[in-house]
Amino acid sequence: MDKLRSRLAGPGDLPALNALMNAAIADLLPQFLSPAEVEASFSIMGLDTQLIDDGTYFIVELDGQLAGCGGWSRRATLFGGNHTAGRDARLLDPKTEAARVRAMYTAPAFTRRGVGREVLALCEGAARREGFAHVELAATMGGKPLYEACGYKPIELLMVPTPGGIEVPILRMGKPL
Repeated sequence: MDKLRSRLAGPGDLPALNALMNAAIADLLPQFLSPAEVEASFSIMGLDTQLIDDGTYFIVELDGQLAGCGGWSRRATLFGGNHTAGRDARLLDPKTEAARVRAMYTAPAFTRRGVGREVLALCEGAARREGFAHVELAATMGGKPLYEACGYKPIELLMVPTPGGIEVPILRMGKPL
């Protein structure tokens, strides 16, 4: 088996990233959410291409295949893709605010193989190098066990409304670096 390999994502990776994200939402969330909540999740999750533009979005490959992705941000938005309402591109102050870990997804065929932990390590290391002392993220119910195992603590449960009127549970979590 090959080892995990990582690199920064570029604009040419968008089709593969979107396919991975859609597969992860469709295949991994049903064990944690109702069918209506899974369907509604597509309207609030996805890739914010600002992460790629900022050079803070990673791709992890295993055995030569796209296994996962995720990034971190020095901007105020906590979660959501380009299509998600309420994004905030304001730059965070590393001395007083937490960096954001954003848009983490693992391909269904690569779960439980260290991909998520690798993405978290890349994000946390990069945020630490930029002077951040804390990180926060918005966990899906499917991601919560991984984040807890990696030292993240719950901050607040958000019931995120979607255009279809369904609320999706998202857990805001944080960790000191």
